[in-house]
Amino acid sequence: MRSSPTRPGRDVPFCLPPQERVEAASFEIPPGACDTHAHVVAADAQAYPMVPERSYTPHPATEQSYLSMLDAQGMARGVLVQISVYGTDNRYMLEVLRRHPDRLRGIGVVAPTVTDAELEAMHAAGVRGLRINVLFGGGIGFDAMETLARRIAGLGWHMQFLMDARQLPELMPRMRKLPVPGVIDHMGHMPVAQRTDSAGFQAMRHLLREHGWWAKLSGAYRISERHDSHDDVTPWARALIEAAPDRLVWGSDWPHVHITRMVDTGRLRNQLADWAPEPEMRKRILVDNPQRLYGFPAA
Repeated sequence: MRSSPTRPGRDVPFCLPPQERVEAASFEIPPGACDTHAHVVAADAQAYPMVPERSYTPHPATEQSYLSMLDAQGMARGVLVQISVYGTDNRYMLEVLRRHPDRLRGIGVVAPTVTDAELEAMHAAGVRGLRINVLFGGGIGFDAMETLARRIAGLGWHMQFLMDARQLPELMPRMRKLPVPGVIDHMGHMPVAQRTDSAGFQAMRHLLREHGWWAKLSGAYRISERHDSHDDVTPWARALIEAAPDRLVWGSDWPHVHITRMVDTGRLRNQLADWAPEPEMRKRILVDNPQRLYGFPAA
C-alpha cells in the first residue's frame, strides 16, 4: 500500500475518498488529544485551483469532513498540514484555521520570497511551522530550508520534512545547523524493510535524541509491507518511542491521499495502543508533546 510519488509531467492519478465510518477506539482517548497530521481540500476547485505540477488529484476533504473526522476519532485538537496540490497557496487551510483558533494549528508551505508580513499573518492564524516536501510535486525543496529556517526562527516555529530518511545521513551536516527544530513526517517515510539499524533510521534517531528534533508516528501504511495489519511497523514505532518519548506526536494522515487501498482512520489510531501500551505514554504522545510543539494551551 506504500505510495509511489509520481513525477511531475506524468498523468496525475485521482485519489480515493476517505472512509466515513471508522473503527471504534480500542483505548481511552485522553482529554486534549491531538491529531497532528491531516489535510483539507476545498470542494470548489475553481476558487482553490491545484498546481499543475502536483503528483495526484485528491478527493475533496472539506472543513466539515475534517472536523467530523476529529470528533469521530475523539481528538479535541488537530494540526492541518498544507497539502502539496495547492503549492504555496495556503488560503483554504488558513481560512479553516481562523475559524477554529482554539482547536487547530497549521503547517504552511511558502517560497523563500515570502514577506515578514505574510509570515506574521500566518502566525496569527495559527501556523507554527513550514514544510519541506521532496516527495510530491508542489512542494518546496531542501535548497530553501536554511533561508526559511532563518526567516521563522524569531516566530518560534519549526521546519517539517516530508522526505525519505535514507537521505538523512547526507543532509545531517546541514540539518544540525538549522536555527529551528525539525519534525520528520511519517517516521521517516522509508520502507520498514530498511530496519531500525539502517543508516537512515539511526540518523533520524540521532536528530531526535541529540538535536531536539521531533518525529510523527504517522503514515504507517505508507512504509508497511503488510497491507491489512501494518504490524511490521510496530518495532519501528517502538524504537522511536524508546529513543525519544518526549519528541513524538501522532497523526492520522487523513484523508490518506495517493494510495491504492483506502485505510480505516480509526484503525490507524488504534495502532498506538500496540506501539505504546502504557496510558501515560499515550498521553505524552497525544496530549503533552503536541501541546508543547504547537503551542496549544494546557489541556
